[in-house]
Amino acid sequence: MRAAPISGEARIVAAPRPLDEIPRNLASFLCLDDFQAAARRRLPRQIYGYYAGAAETGQSFEANRESFRSYELVPRVLADVSTRTTRTELFGQHYDAPFGIAPMGLSGLATFDGEIALARAAERERIPSIVSATSLTRLERIAQEGGARWFQAYLPGEDERIAAMVERVAAAGYDTFVLTVDVPVAANRENNVRTGFSIPLRPSLRLAWDGAIRPRWLLDTWFASFLRKGIPHFENMDAFRGPPILSRNVVRAIGARDQLAWRHLELIRRLWMGRLVVKGVLSAQDAVLAREAGADGVIVSNHGGRQLDGARPALAALPAIADVAGPMSVMIDGGIRRGSDVLKALALGADFVFLGRPFLFAAAARGEAGVGHAIRLLKVEIDRNMALLGVTDLATIGPEHIEPALWRRF
Repeated sequence: MRAAPISGEARIVAAPRPLDEIPRNLASFLCLDDFQAAARRRLPRQIYGYYAGAAETGQSFEANRESFRSYELVPRVLADVSTRTTRTELFGQHYDAPFGIAPMGLSGLATFDGEIALARAAERERIPSIVSATSLTRLERIAQEGGARWFQAYLPGEDERIAAMVERVAAAGYDTFVLTVDVPVAANRENNVRTGFSIPLRPSLRLAWDGAIRPRWLLDTWFASFLRKGIPHFENMDAFRGPPILSRNVVRAIGARDQLAWRHLELIRRLWMGRLVVKGVLSAQDAVLAREAGADGVIVSNHGGRQLDGARPALAALPAIADVAGPMSVMIDGGIRRGSDVLKALALGADFVFLGRPFLFAAAARGEAGVGHAIRLLKVEIDRNMALLGVTDLATIGPEHIEPALWRRF
């Protein structure tokens, strides 16, 4: 449910500093896509492949981007857009932009203290960030030092483990619990096999070589983490500490995720006093069930194309889900790279959007400063595109501002 327009406020200038004042090591990054090439050069092949890869043929990953190209924006002119603001509201909280950082596993391998870097940059730029269950830093520390208040969980269909995890997240001070529901089994990510990636990572000559030829990453990220904290562990998969990220024979005990059912969402709703969000919904029928189970919001998502190859893109599923959401907030992730993408999602019914890979690549390329720069770049694009679209408040963007791209039919 889109928040009411924020009125009576001066325009919030979300632009970064002029280009000549941006630090030299950031000045070459002009859009979010620019960070990916830098991240690829910096990261070991296995790590980059894990971040960038998708399931099987990559059909759903590619469809996410293609879906945004299948729509055109319809600008209005002579609208006096001098008072425009990128500020918006979600769950009663005011943010400086209508986007946040999606949960991303193993962010601590992108840069030293990667989870903290992402959370701090988001807090500084006044947008939300979601902590991943497969992060390598304890969720308590991310909340305390990074200011994160959203936590995303992968849960098995086991009541005791669910209750313990909910209790831990609440005790850490989080106010939004995000349950990811599109991972009943592990996906078929053939690219990980080809690059030699596994979870946990298994020591090998190939892994050692790929790290050695990336000396900056090896020194600044891996050795820095090892010297200060020891071998990184999966810290937040359960109420207890998980296995190390580097092991020859340890296997993660992820539990019976294929038993997770709607009754478990109802259990979480009874136990969790904060906001409850269901992530990974592509069906309007499932959105209705989430609403009836007490969810406060849904994130329309195909997991960045990393789960079911051939699943429909999130943007294609968005309008039907927005129609049945009722009082729930409707969010979306997948394929968003530009300010125009954000505006297209809002026009089709989203209240808010999340981005994952671009900010992770920014962290890999330039650490916390890179993430902050990426956030500011997207803010500027949204601000500029609002002016070109002829709107002053994000809440006023609607179906009249978007049309299917008819030229693509010919």
